[in-house]
Amino acid sequence: MGRVEGKVCIVTGAASGMGKADALLLAKEGAKLVLTDLNVEAGALLAAEIGEQAIFIEQDVASEDAWKAVIAATVDQFGRLDVLVNNAGMMRMTGILDCTLEEYQLLNRVNNDSVFLGCKYAIPVMAESGGGSIINISSIDGLQAKNGLSAYVSSKWAVRGLSKSAAIELGPYNIRVNTVHPGGIYTDMHGAGEGAQPSDEDNAFYVNHPLPRVGLPAEVANMSLFLASDESSYSTGSEFIVDGGWNAGLRLDLLPTS
Repeated sequence: MGRVEGKVCIVTGAASGMGKADALLLAKEGAKLVLTDLNVEAGALLAAEIGEQAIFIEQDVASEDAWKAVIAATVDQFGRLDVLVNNAGMMRMTGILDCTLEEYQLLNRVNNDSVFLGCKYAIPVMAESGGGSIINISSIDGLQAKNGLSAYVSSKWAVRGLSKSAAIELGPYNIRVNTVHPGGIYTDMHGAGEGAQPSDEDNAFYVNHPLPRVGLPAEVANMSLFLASDESSYSTGSEFIVDGGWNAGLRLDLLPTS
């Protein structure tokens, strides 16, 4: 308990999935939370569940004005900002030939422009607070690539590059910037329902992965908690992978030890 006691954290895309898991764990460990999402009903319910240490704000993360408002509300409510978890994102499965420019730009606005804006407007407040931690949720697809995900992959690689550059710039302010790279995680994107647990069918895709199962949002939240806490005080500009070994490679049935 208390690993982030008293720290003020913004979590975007907090109404469900990994963002919700982040919010619940950070709250359990003592953080004060500003939760944002476009899903007002679910976001407000989560803030009510956490209690007086959390507030909810409706936010379009691709809007510059919305970011200004969220940062201002954070300072008004809690007086400082210590941690920013840029979690909000979206995925579309479309090949390059079928992907429209509008669709490509939409994914990059939501997945990457939002991270740029969050970092930009968090900097002055974090610096005034004495430093902080920015945690940008990328993806395993920010380290590798797949067919049919060109827009998504490009946006997640961009998050990784932006984070490294920001880490160099912000180090003198004692602001750390790192990326988290989840693999397959059992969220709404994976077809998970509220409170549901993965079935054998959900795990089947991962049978040849080093850890042969789908990941859980709580397992990503554990990494976010580490990066939010002072335990990671000398880590910046780095990738933290939560993928069950996917990026290491696959277990091939035709080879020994399979």
